[in-house]
Amino acid sequence: MFVLDSHCDTPSEIIRGRDLSGGNNFGHVDFPKLKQGEVDGVFFALYLPAKLDSDPILALQYAQKLLFATKKAVSKLSENLIFATNCASAHKNKADGKVSIFLGLENGAPLSPKSDWKKILLDFYNEGVRYVTLCHTGNNEICDSCAQATPRWNGLSPFGREVVAEMNRLGILVDVSHISDAAFYDVLECSTKPVVATHSCCRALADHPRNMTDDMIRALAAKGGVIQINFYPLFLDSKFAKELNESELMERGELIETEYISDPFNLEKRQAWGEVLRQLNQMERPSYKLIADHIDHVVSLVGVDHVGVGSDYDGIAVTPSGMEDISMMPKLFDELRARGYSESDLEKIASGNFFRILG
Repeated sequence: MFVLDSHCDTPSEIIRGRDLSGGNNFGHVDFPKLKQGEVDGVFFALYLPAKLDSDPILALQYAQKLLFATKKAVSKLSENLIFATNCASAHKNKADGKVSIFLGLENGAPLSPKSDWKKILLDFYNEGVRYVTLCHTGNNEICDSCAQATPRWNGLSPFGREVVAEMNRLGILVDVSHISDAAFYDVLECSTKPVVATHSCCRALADHPRNMTDDMIRALAAKGGVIQINFYPLFLDSKFAKELNESELMERGELIETEYISDPFNLEKRQAWGEVLRQLNQMERPSYKLIADHIDHVVSLVGVDHVGVGSDYDGIAVTPSGMEDISMMPKLFDELRARGYSESDLEKIASGNFFRILG
């Protein structure tokens, strides 16, 4: 069984000093954890914060910084880690005893109708990027975000439709995580290829705008797409989301994180952020079994062919209890086995469904 995690924000941590060879107390992903977790492949997302949405040049420069740092970090562990761009190369890498690193771009902010955007998109493809999350928490030139109360485009922009068409042509997957509900339906209407939600959950189980409604999941599956379940407790459990949002820790932690990100090699700021992480993980967090609940819900709606795993590790400050980092991934598949999933089902959830549309 090939185990794939379709979304980890590890490149953001690499530029803040993450050592992929190990020894990261609060890090969710590194090589030893990947091996212990029996994870055969992972998408490293080049995450661009929404503050870059208004400046495509700065967004492109930041994406290139993340890309360069990620390639350098992977090359240092070339005996253990290797880049992959498709299903065949990933399976070959596994046979050779190596973990596959795929690349995704989270937020299409570098793409602007005022720039040579087709060349930029082609350059990302040639560098190995195989999906683009159309936006993040802000409305950009491509579409509206689910995090914004006031839409800019009421869905996908006219330019966004051009971007989707070009991604279809190149073979870059369209990632609908983070986009507004209206933009989601616009993407399904205009995309000629199946699309993926690389790190989302079910709104029926946790009422959060980042999650997908039952109708959205059915529509995604009807077009051959896949939803990859996110591990973030706020997306798994409405009760925990309410408790955390009402706590002082959430507000205070965001300020400390901002300070840390602005100066990640400052020991005092790094330690302050580490203390916030420690306190978050001391909270009574929902069980990792809720991940299986969300998988169950998708299966109950559309069958086992349209669901997978996209943890959002290294992009979430708090994890479910029992799934503190990627080394614990086998527990999730053991839980699914206990719920009656066959090995054939597990192979689909672990990677088969995602690989079907990646090619």
